[in-house]
Amino acid sequence: MRPVYLFLFLLVVLSGCVDKNSDHYPLHKDITVTIFWIGEDATDENNYIQNSQSAWDSNWKDHFGGIDDPYHRKVFYPGSFIPKENPFYFALPYNDFDINGSKKSKESFCEPICKNKWIKITKGDKTVYAQWEDVGPFEIDDIDYVFGNSKPKNDINDNAGLDVSPAVRDYLGLEDIDKIDWQFIESGNVPNGPWTEIITQSQIAWN
Repeated sequence: MRPVYLFLFLLVVLSGCVDKNSDHYPLHKDITVTIFWIGEDATDENNYIQNSQSAWDSNWKDHFGGIDDPYHRKVFYPGSFIPKENPFYFALPYNDFDINGSKKSKESFCEPICKNKWIKITKGDKTVYAQWEDVGPFEIDDIDYVFGNSKPKNDINDNAGLDVSPAVRDYLGLEDIDKIDWQFIESGNVPNGPWTEIITQSQIAWN
């Protein structure tokens, strides 16, 4: 067999052995997860943080369509309306913009921005997928945890390292404070499910 044909043959064979659905991002195991929601009032339970705005959207509640009421649900949607954006959302403790609104991140996963990126979250035999729409819990620059192999540096709520929406809570059957595994995933590898019925496309929106 001529060298060029041998090369092409090996290329085809090897490419067929590659798992194109795999994502080479750290798997964060046994992470404490807490629940938050769009429109949540500021109370002592959430460190007096109100969630009508997000780190990236000054009108988050309005763009979503209202309060994502965690107590009155219609399957995975709030009970009183169909949301305009994905009800499967989360917050991680890293902001790719500084306090002046300048881009600071050099993490390839956050190109062009972290907002709307996906993770998969697993508890037991259930896996859910969600989009990144806010920063927290309690930290804003925990890069070694979010993009590395460190544990969260936050020491509140059993070192919580992930906030998730009521839809994620309900899909996985989570308690108010629970344990999960999570991992970044490229959008093209996200399987169809209730999390793809409404996909958030909005960009940074500061007033």
